Amino acid sequence: MEHLTHVVGTFCPNPDCPNYAKSEDATVIKHGTTPQGKQRYRCKSCGKTFNENKGTLFYRKQTQHEQILETLALLADGTSLSTLARTKGFHPETIQTWLEQAAAHAEALEAVLLQDYAIERGQLDGLWSYVHNKGQKNTTKKPTRPVNSGVQP
Repeated sequence: MEHLTHVVGTFCPNPDCPNYAKSEDATVIKHGTTPQGKQRYRCKSCGKTFNENKGTLFYRKQTQHEQILETLALLADGTSLSTLARTKGFHPETIQTWLEQAAAHAEALEAVLLQDYAIERGQLDGLWSYVHNKGQKNTTKKPTRPVNSGVQP
């Protein structure tokens, strides 16, 4: 899971900050913890606060990181979305959202799934294919016949 956190706390992630993405030690300082125990940071330039999950798949998630990763690993292993929803107790749209967001963090997520969940490269390829093809199954329209109004040309 450490692979999914970038160097949060070493730069300001606020695009409106004059020190946005600049790695300066004095700009960002520790600023307590969240109720869930996550480290919070504050930028001294813009005053914005953020936690250690900012910019990761887990940002603003109430579900335990391990549960999200395990669910994605099971999807990669071939378990259907509906089966996971039923057995894990998550709404299918929630799992789909995790999957879509995971695609944005693909490189870091792959490192965790390959190392910690014994997922193979081919299974990951299947997972990303599933992400890219979701919603496109019925995109091929059937040919329609012209409506005959009964008037002969």
